[in-house]
Amino acid sequence: MDIIKRDIDIESVIEEMRKQNVSTAVIRRLPRYYRHLNELDRAGMVRISSSALGRSMGLTASQIRQDLSCFGEFGQQGYGYNVGTLLREVMEILGMDRGHTAVLAGVGNLGRALIENFDFTWSGFQLKAAFDVRPEIVGQIIAGTPIFHVDQLENYLKEHPASVGVLTVPRSIAVETAERMIRSQVKGIWNFTNMDLNIHEPGIVVEDVHFSDSLQTLSYLISEEA
Repeated sequence: MDIIKRDIDIESVIEEMRKQNVSTAVIRRLPRYYRHLNELDRAGMVRISSSALGRSMGLTASQIRQDLSCFGEFGQQGYGYNVGTLLREVMEILGMDRGHTAVLAGVGNLGRALIENFDFTWSGFQLKAAFDVRPEIVGQIIAGTPIFHVDQLENYLKEHPASVGVLTVPRSIAVETAERMIRSQVKGIWNFTNMDLNIHEPGIVVEDVHFSDSLQTLSYLISEEA
């Protein structure tokens, strides 16, 4: 039994080391794999080669194989990838099967748009609650999401722990709100406040979203083409 346990432990260590060496670029491509595989699966495709998958994503076959090899061996030579199986593997790699939950702070135009239009469940999250200060908003239920006063944030998270906090508050209170969420054991911040949150807490992940970055990148690219 000791020998078997030692073998399992070594395999776990090797797997963990492999994950730690995965580049940010590969991680950023994983959601693209999920989107494409999901579309293929819904279209009824059973298998696909790395070449065909690469063409549909604008990548080379070798890039596809290299990316996926960071997490295991999913394809078979001469067969390619089973679409449904690979889709489930990518979902597991992304942690979409772990029951992640989210809360949102700031039910202004952007916050409300996310609540009403963004499909959190498609990304593996359940939006449990939102928080605001305006009396006309507090107490409402918007698209199935109850709105509480922001003063209740800590008490709510104590009773209903959340994986991620979504920030759509004004910039002036972004850091304060993020820190309140982190003190309440939120592990990730999805930040839409148009400022970078320089938070370096162990075990805390911050994803800063800047719409202007994408538009300015597009500006550069079309300018270069002119």
